[in-house]
Amino acid sequence: MARQVPAGLSSDAEVRSLAASSLVKLFDSLYEGAVVIDQAGRITWINDKYKALIGWNGSEAIEGRLIEDVLPNSRLRHVVETGHADLLDVLTVGGRQMVVSRIPLHGEAGNVIGALGVILYDRLQALRPIVSKFQQMQTDLATVRKQLASGRQAKYRISQFVGASRLAAETKEQARRAAEREGAVLLLGETGTGKELLAHAIHAASRRAEGPLVSINAAAIPEALLEAELFGVEPGAYTGAGTKSRSGKFLLADGGTLFLDEVGDMPLALQPKLLRVLQEGEVEPVGGNQLRAVNVRVIAATSRDLKAMIEAGSFRADLYYRLNVLPIRLPPLRERSEDVSMLCETLLEQIAEQGGEASRTLAADGLARLAAYGWPGNVRELRNVLEQAVAQSDNRRLAGADFPMLPEVVEVIQRLVDAEPDTVNSGVRPLREAVAVAERAEILRALEATGWVKLHAARLLGISRAQLYEKLAILGIVSEEADT
Repeated sequence: MARQVPAGLSSDAEVRSLAASSLVKLFDSLYEGAVVIDQAGRITWINDKYKALIGWNGSEAIEGRLIEDVLPNSRLRHVVETGHADLLDVLTVGGRQMVVSRIPLHGEAGNVIGALGVILYDRLQALRPIVSKFQQMQTDLATVRKQLASGRQAKYRISQFVGASRLAAETKEQARRAAEREGAVLLLGETGTGKELLAHAIHAASRRAEGPLVSINAAAIPEALLEAELFGVEPGAYTGAGTKSRSGKFLLADGGTLFLDEVGDMPLALQPKLLRVLQEGEVEPVGGNQLRAVNVRVIAATSRDLKAMIEAGSFRADLYYRLNVLPIRLPPLRERSEDVSMLCETLLEQIAEQGGEASRTLAADGLARLAAYGWPGNVRELRNVLEQAVAQSDNRRLAGADFPMLPEVVEVIQRLVDAEPDTVNSGVRPLREAVAVAERAEILRALEATGWVKLHAARLLGISRAQLYEKLAILGIVSEEADT
């Protein structure tokens, strides 16, 4: 039985009709233009303001026409097809730019039956200040993103690990093999041997090169803050944590590489959490209770003896094995002294470029003095010595006298030959002096064995003849016999 409508009250259909009529009047009054299309893309209603804007003369009906025939640039049909609103866009009509919104219309069953388009503003010129500010903000954001991206890219390549010696060549070959794989890399070497350079180079040569390279030095950050730096922190996790979550280095390195320098200084309490990230690929921020998946390759480096630390109980064996998948030992400079000449040339060029001046070169006695030194600080110390010499000397060719900061090896040997009482009595001598004495003795032995034929003596010693001549000059070994 049909429901009876009391006298004076409207039926549901009448209410819907009145509501639709009221909405049409509202759109007509609020907006500079309004148009409605059906599911087939035909115009079912358009207000007079819109007709005037598009220059419709009124001689023929506009309703029933396809929206593209009236507004060639309209995207109302796309809204009908996708069901997604387009709330803010710029539409060009008759050479004028207008700010418009497009909204899908749904039937009682929830299906899209049409779309409504309204002109929010028909004088875009008045909005230029806002548009310009928005565009500037977009430009600034793009610039910041570019700067962040460039700051997280590799700065070095494998070719920048300078050296032509056998040890240098082996190190570079190991780095290339490590770059082809995905396992963790452990760089082992004294301070100043180039561990950071090689970490950058491995990332740059890997399939992760387009991803971020994030670095953190475990020895440079207080233990209380290191956990938050590595894994991130949630709001209110501790006093001073702030009201916003902060991503840790693992999340920042997602999709790329994390260079964990001085991993031997990692606090024992944090080592299990680092191990979990390496095993599970998940991080848990400080103060959080949700795990976040990360895809990060770790390149760790240390100048410490991790095996000795394991025995002492200050480093976890399971973490060591997780990090030591692809170990690379970087040789100290004293083991590849034949690379000193090439390193000096490269470093002097860099120093000149940074200082904006002509590059210096080395005289024979200058190179000989540098080659004879033990370099406990390795390449970093070599660069420091060269920078000092460049700053303190006006000579274009740096001679031995331009390196007063280095000990005089000849004087050291003479002191040892004279057998000073304190050295004799104690039975202990400085390591550098002991090395110099041992080197002098071995050179003399090789010379005696080869009848002082320096070419043959150099081969016995495993060095070039030029290097042998340098050492003879430094050590004060003079031969009256003819060389061959």
